[in-house]
Amino acid sequence: MNPLFTRRKLLTAALSTFALASFGSGISRRANAATEPNKTSTLVWIVTFSKSGKRIDRIHLPKVIRSEEEWRSQLDGDAFNVTRQAGTERPYSGTYWNLHDSGIYLCICCDTTLFDSVTKFESGTGWPSFYQPIAHENVTETADHSVGMTRTAVSCTRCDAHLGHVFEDGPQPTGLRYCINSVALRFIPRA
Repeated sequence: MNPLFTRRKLLTAALSTFALASFGSGISRRANAATEPNKTSTLVWIVTFSKSGKRIDRIHLPKVIRSEEEWRSQLDGDAFNVTRQAGTERPYSGTYWNLHDSGIYLCICCDTTLFDSVTKFESGTGWPSFYQPIAHENVTETADHSVGMTRTAVSCTRCDAHLGHVFEDGPQPTGLRYCINSVALRFIPRA
């Protein structure tokens, strides 16, 4: 037998084994990354505001993550259903749909400032409606296919609380209508 041929076979087998082992460990690393929490992905950027609605700073904070039991102990049944299970309150039933006071609206779950009353308008839908969030960093928009149509869901960036939906039938200057559940909000009168 030719010694060169034998060495070539041995080298090819060794390289194939190494490549297979490297590929396998890459799959293993990707699988572990999918199941282990990524520490950097739990930080989010939000904008903080004073009680008068004045912008303070853009800050990097840890995402608020709690167990279902912890959320249930913090929230009443309606707020839990809406914010943690993407429910919807009945129109004209919420505390803030007809509120016209000056102030800011915070997330009921984590107190992130979400909307300012200066952007609130009467939409005739029975839910509080705003033409823009107080800071785009503070809300997250995602596709929602839950009721046989595509809508854009709005959630709190800091804690993932479901707030409502945004539609393209609002007033100028944005043409948007952030249709938000009252039970997802906490109102603070302008200081």
